[in-house]
Amino acid sequence: MAHRITISVPDGSFAAYVATPGAGNARGTAIVVIQEIFGINADLRETCDNFARDGFVAVCPDLFWRQEPNVELTDKTEAEWKKAFALYTGFDVDKGVADLDATIQATRQLPGVTGAVGTVGFCLGGLLAFLAATRTNADSNVSYYGVGLDKYLGEASAISKPLLMHIAEADEFVPAEARARIVETLKDNRQVEIHTYPDCQHAFARNEGVHYVDAAAKAANARTLKHFLEMK
Repeated sequence: MAHRITISVPDGSFAAYVATPGAGNARGTAIVVIQEIFGINADLRETCDNFARDGFVAVCPDLFWRQEPNVELTDKTEAEWKKAFALYTGFDVDKGVADLDATIQATRQLPGVTGAVGTVGFCLGGLLAFLAATRTNADSNVSYYGVGLDKYLGEASAISKPLLMHIAEADEFVPAEARARIVETLKDNRQVEIHTYPDCQHAFARNEGVHYVDAAAKAANARTLKHFLEMK
């Protein structure tokens, strides 16, 4: 079942999409799903709904609310890409992490949430999931092809909870040098598990995305599910 909630922060409030599991398979744990640059679109709602079917409460906050509430774009047209990049360029990462933290705390108070709360993010959300691992009390985090993540590697020593990372080896938005620096910096951190996906471009796991790769997406998603099933 899906509905929306409102989350308040010092400078306003924003909506979040919530998918809840059926009573028979509820686990008591929750996952905050962090958007790409396209807002809360069909892909993100499907992702939340899939987590709910697996027994998790899934919450996806509208992190573009300060620029434009209720953005919903796809990767199918040039006009949508142009708008998405404009929103990405205008996005304040620090405020976004603060909104994410507020979402994590609000999620802990939702009916049916009695255990751990993790995060999973894609693209821009992949960066924010990494920052959730360094700046919030999220119990576990998963980053899919985070963009700009290499600029924040100085925070890596703050990671104290499990972080799973999926890196596309042919990511057109993350240069090879940046990918190598991410792996080199994090490879010896006991809290971090890194998987790379050969010949995959950015967003290889986006539902019905233009660069979707079925085998890689299924492998990454299976690892993600296992990661969250072990969340404490």
